[in-house]
Amino acid sequence: MSKQAIKTDKAPAPIGPYNQAIKAGNMLFISGQVAINPATGELNNASVQDEAHQVMKNLQAILSEAGMQFDQVVKTTIFLSDMSLFNTVNEVYGQYFSGDYPARETVAVKGLPRNVNVEISMIAVQ
Repeated sequence: MSKQAIKTDKAPAPIGPYNQAIKAGNMLFISGQVAINPATGELNNASVQDEAHQVMKNLQAILSEAGMQFDQVVKTTIFLSDMSLFNTVNEVYGQYFSGDYPARETVAVKGLPRNVNVEISMIAVQ
């Protein structure tokens, strides 16, 4: 099976030894994205809604670079700094899908990179 790194400057560069995404066969595995604005390198975290939108825009850019869209996402994982943010993030997240929702889990964790509140990873199938 072939393995290809997916890279775009429309999403933040990795902040560690990993790729934005890996395409293996017809599957795309997107690394967890946080609310870094790729144009400035700064966090877009004025509110949890802003964070969630920036995360989803970053994921959308990576999907697009791989020639895919949100309707091809089959699995997501959402990491939150606090489960009290669930409803707010869920509302933003839902705006990016047309009702054909992927499987998902949402977990609260002790800490996230750069002290953000939201990180989301995805798996998509072409």
